[in-house]
Amino acid sequence: MPKSKLVTIFGGSGFLGRYIARRMAKAGWRVRVAVRRPNDAVYVRTYGVVGQVEPVFCNIRDDDSVRSVMRGTDAAVNCVGTFEKGGKNNFDAIQHKAAARVARIAREEGVQRLVHISAIGADTESDTLYGQSKGQGEAAILESFPDATILRPSVIFGAEDAFFNRFAGMSRFGPILPVVGASSRFQPVWVDDVAAAAEMGAKGTAAPGIYELGGPDVNTFRELMQQMLGVIHRRRLILNIPFWIATIMGAVMEFVQAITFRLIPPQITRDQVQSLKSDNVVSEGAKTFADLGIEPTSLEAVLPDYLWRFRPDGQYDDIKRSASNLRGA
Repeated sequence: MPKSKLVTIFGGSGFLGRYIARRMAKAGWRVRVAVRRPNDAVYVRTYGVVGQVEPVFCNIRDDDSVRSVMRGTDAAVNCVGTFEKGGKNNFDAIQHKAAARVARIAREEGVQRLVHISAIGADTESDTLYGQSKGQGEAAILESFPDATILRPSVIFGAEDAFFNRFAGMSRFGPILPVVGASSRFQPVWVDDVAAAAEMGAKGTAAPGIYELGGPDVNTFRELMQQMLGVIHRRRLILNIPFWIATIMGAVMEFVQAITFRLIPPQITRDQVQSLKSDNVVSEGAKTFADLGIEPTSLEAVLPDYLWRFRPDGQYDDIKRSASNLRGA
């Protein structure tokens, strides 16, 4: 009986990576989840039968470590990214040099297919350090592995996201919900749709190339917050913080992080403020979900499934509202 194929997923225990791991396991592949802390990723084993999905140690900044988890691999997926511009795991180390390392070693080890998760806005000439490092990573990947599949999602949403969950949590603590770049446009994409695209790239059912992935709707930041507030049944004043004020806030927070030896992470950085000045939507003429035969899922179909816990009465909120309507009838 032929041995099932093996995929190595770097960052496979993260938000997106776990969805890709689950899909690959369901498709019958053996899955090697390469992470810094395997003991914290044991839950991925439940995605398949005994022994099918295994978390293994890997330091993506080290050649030997990457090579050890790449041996015998048929396909590799790199989901590792960062929002840290300082420290050892900074933009350049993770999104540029580590991405280059994965692609180079994948080619040297005879890996057949490589999928890399990038981001809309990746450009070596970007106004942001984040976008520059993403663009440099893509260029380095294509230099070593020209037939790689590169996915550039917009803001990813799903049960474990750090976007809607964050702002829904903030809404519980006061009548005002502050945002930066309220008029900037986003095209949120469901995490499992991105995972489906990655699965196609790893299995070879998607043509190599760069794909920009966005959901079916384009909304401003303010509109997204209004939609989120509607789902959690809360009324809040959405306050737009001007970019110049946000830049000062970012500088102060970065200074606090520095003097506390990175113990207090900033809520927003100057680089993030800069990125919010630009729309985060699919470019005209780019390859998209349509080229993969995937119909993206709307926010309306998913948000209520995981944001209900932020409602005033949690899971009982709809019941109480229904009972209140009955009393008033």
